[in-house]
Amino acid sequence: MTVGPDAPARTYSYSSDDIKRMLPHRWPMLMIDRAYDVVPDVSGRGIKSVSVNEPFFAGHYPDHSIMPGVMIVEAMAQLVAVIYVAGDFDGDVGYLGSIRSMKFSRLVVPGDQLQLEAKLGQGLGGLRQVAVRASVGSELAAAGSLIVSTGRPT
Repeated sequence: MTVGPDAPARTYSYSSDDIKRMLPHRWPMLMIDRAYDVVPDVSGRGIKSVSVNEPFFAGHYPDHSIMPGVMIVEAMAQLVAVIYVAGDFDGDVGYLGSIRSMKFSRLVVPGDQLQLEAKLGQGLGGLRQVAVRASVGSELAAAGSLIVSTGRPT
């Protein structure tokens, strides 16, 4: 067994029920269905299954259902929150501070399964930069970086 700085980090997986215990979000704003390969305070992956029953499809191009980019970003931000509180369900999820260099390269439609990835970067005071991406299969749907707070403002 390897112990020390070269030891592989322990990863965690979370079901939708686990995520509901971790995050304050509820339907219709709870955007992620599962999180896996989560290394607390470092990185993780998640899944958002896109259904035609999502409430935003009723008004966002009703004759050509497209998941709004802001909802894709919200799903990625919620994965970041899971990474923050992983292993500590009393943790604080923080807030989204800014969206930087976000590029959308594929439409996301009902039936797609968004594969989310987030990797936490450098922190500065109470803020942290996070590299995020969302894919459908092997196709990149969105990628960029977020600035998130590391806790609730006092």
